[in-house]
Amino acid sequence: SRAHDYVAKEVKAVREKVGAIEIASFANHKFTGKGARKFLDYVLAGRIPNQGRVNLSPMLRKSGKLYGDLTVACMNDETYYLFGSSAAQDMHRRWFEENLEGVGDVEYQNVTEDFHGIAIAGPNSRELLSRLTREDVSSESFKFRDIRDTFIADVPALCVRISFSGELGYEIYVEPQYQLKLFEEIEKAGEDLGLKLFGSRALMSLRLEKSWGAWTMDFRPDFTVTESGLDFFVNWDKEFIGKAVSLKEKENGAKKHLSVLEIETETEVSGDEAVMHNDKCVGYVTSGGYGHSVGKSLAMTYLPVELIDEDTELEVEILGKFHQASVVMKPLYDPSGSKMR
Repeated sequence: SRAHDYVAKEVKAVREKVGAIEIASFANHKFTGKGARKFLDYVLAGRIPNQGRVNLSPMLRKSGKLYGDLTVACMNDETYYLFGSSAAQDMHRRWFEENLEGVGDVEYQNVTEDFHGIAIAGPNSRELLSRLTREDVSSESFKFRDIRDTFIADVPALCVRISFSGELGYEIYVEPQYQLKLFEEIEKAGEDLGLKLFGSRALMSLRLEKSWGAWTMDFRPDFTVTESGLDFFVNWDKEFIGKAVSLKEKENGAKKHLSVLEIETETEVSGDEAVMHNDKCVGYVTSGGYGHSVGKSLAMTYLPVELIDEDTELEVEILGKFHQASVVMKPLYDPSGSKMR
């Protein structure tokens, strides 16, 4: 996206002021009933949050391979939402239905078509949200990873304090008939705050600078939870699908890990480019692009663990030419994550 100045402007707006992006592309799954928490605690490898909170959780196959990277929200003891990839929603629906066979105290619905929405992100996003609701949205009252069933822009909404941009941000979900009203009110309230609409190319640039993987590219069933780094979110003290295999790999150590590369190039990767070390292919690019805030060309790849060092000399083949690359050992933007918290 380096060739497109408008993407750079969108990234700049999110980093310095506030941006808005439509999020109807997320899939939404709803679980209700007395057994909902117990069911999700087994199907998901991560921790199930308490009421009014959300957590990120990987979902695995029995083989230990990734099958989902989902945000799980607890509205109350018997109502839960899972937000995830729209591209994988049918795959996930079939998986949920398969594992619900014989379970009588859980009701499942794919409610993706019932929710559209807009996410706002950036230093001015809290001020923007405060202009759209009567609720207290201060950091003390509306904490990072909180979720509320509320009214925003005078329409009923689910609001989550979370963002894939790495900035302070909120995801606002509404029924389709309220989407236009929500958009118009956000646009009006954010006019003097530097509000700018941003798209998926800008979002991909923002998340690369945070060293965050994305489903269908960096996270997919080709890789395990330990290889992907999503084992950070696993609750190893419970039983879950895929635990036996995953625990064995955790104890023995994975042979490769998802890593970020900085590439010396004027041409960005598009995916599947060869990653070379000493004239040998040691991996391939899973995703990449230009980090507009940090001014660097970045790519993600699964590297053998023995090569994950900032002094390792690598090359990436882009359009038939080899470009020098090095391993990024920590996020180039806000490595502590303080901005979004």
